[in-house]
Amino acid sequence: MPVPCVRVPTEDGEATRRRLADDDLVVDEYAITASDGDLYIPVSDPEAVPEGLDVEDFDAPERETPTTPAELLGFEPTYERLGDVVILDEDDPERAREIAAAVMESDVRAETVVNRASKIKGTERTRDWDVVAGESTETVHTEYGCEFELDLAEVYFSPRLATERHRVVEQVEDGEHAFDMFAGVGPYAVPMAKAGAEVVATDINETAIEYLRRNAERNDVSERVTAIAGDVRETAEDYEDWADRIVMNLPHTADEFLDTAVALAGDDCVIHFYDIQHEDDLYDPGEAAIREAAEPEYEVTVENERTVRSYAPHELNVVVDARLTRR
Repeated sequence: MPVPCVRVPTEDGEATRRRLADDDLVVDEYAITASDGDLYIPVSDPEAVPEGLDVEDFDAPERETPTTPAELLGFEPTYERLGDVVILDEDDPERAREIAAAVMESDVRAETVVNRASKIKGTERTRDWDVVAGESTETVHTEYGCEFELDLAEVYFSPRLATERHRVVEQVEDGEHAFDMFAGVGPYAVPMAKAGAEVVATDINETAIEYLRRNAERNDVSERVTAIAGDVRETAEDYEDWADRIVMNLPHTADEFLDTAVALAGDDCVIHFYDIQHEDDLYDPGEAAIREAAEPEYEVTVENERTVRSYAPHELNVVVDARLTRR
């Protein structure tokens, strides 16, 4: 039976599926089907499909019901997927082992199951993991058409921020100068370069920078990405007045680097400033910090303020997009 489907090249399939799933548009009753190098993803409302995606009728087969971890366990477990690694956050080791066994037995694509063993720690933003099933914490994660190789045990990466990263990348214009101050393995830097920007990316974690360089090559943008290991404050003097766009994704302490961001900013620059704040006053502290660092040299215009995700009870991860225009 013909059903409305989004047709995309196979290599863009997973990123597009995630994007449609975020908008609750994917129809589970029909199978996602490959044909002649394209994937056909059944959707519930063709009119709600984002611009730029092609919708056409396709004879998609009814989906066979997969074996899920919930069916094997008798309850719905909570987990994330990063490439072929499944991530748990369980306090009870026995429960973690039970879930891991069900994940590996199910139809979920997984080579390894890990359980969080610590909070994010240190300047390199790593955490400890218990490997509950499988062996390797290294994986390749696909996000909006880009591939990211990484090792969870060595670098920071959150798949939950995919939609937010894509929101920023969609604003990038061909030829602009973009500076990612805390770049990790490149989830902002690589797609910004793919969008046509010249990117400078720094991180204090040398292993993350090694992966960033590999990811730039993997995604064919190495000629537009300069990856620098070390404290961004030591790099800034080489790029003063250079940036048209700056990403500051270091919640809790990004405000300590605002003077550096202002030094990097060109005559007209957008700063994406990420912060953690109490629900009673989400945006004013970040905006005030940006103004204190940039004024009076720059006129500061807040273009967007939004909540990215929940962080802790009554605390939220937020972003302030501010345009700095030199007076």
